Amino acid sequence: MKKETLLLLAGLVWGAAGVNILRIGLLAYPGHAAVWSIALSVLVFVLFQGRVFGPLVRRHTVRIRGYGAVRQWFWRFFDRKSFLIMALMMTLGIGLRASGLAPEGFIAVFYTGLGASLLTAGIRFLLAAPRREF
Repeated sequence: MKKETLLLLAGLVWGAAGVNILRIGLLAYPGHAAVWSIALSVLVFVLFQGRVFGPLVRRHTVRIRGYGAVRQWFWRFFDRKSFLIMALMMTLGIGLRASGLAPEGFIAVFYTGLGASLLTAGIRFLLAAPRREF
């Protein structure tokens, strides 16, 4: 795949994850919507965007653009560490919800902020890929 396609693939993967997590959070929000819970969701978004996904997008964009060869294998849109992070996040998220340990209010607040941050990361990857004229 070309470098631009790797960036598009990264954007689609993170964006799809973001949409799914955001959907779970928003579906849990009715009955929990209050000024404090919305503020906490925004805080979760800001923390994840500033500390995790913002730096991740920058790091991977630089890495992908720095590949010497024009074409790369499709799995090179992430490095090993990022695949592990995604697998860990999915495992913990599914386990948390399946266990019933987290109250619905927590799911609403945390998943909404996290999902929005993941979706933003996906959009940032898509915007990093050069636009082509059709």
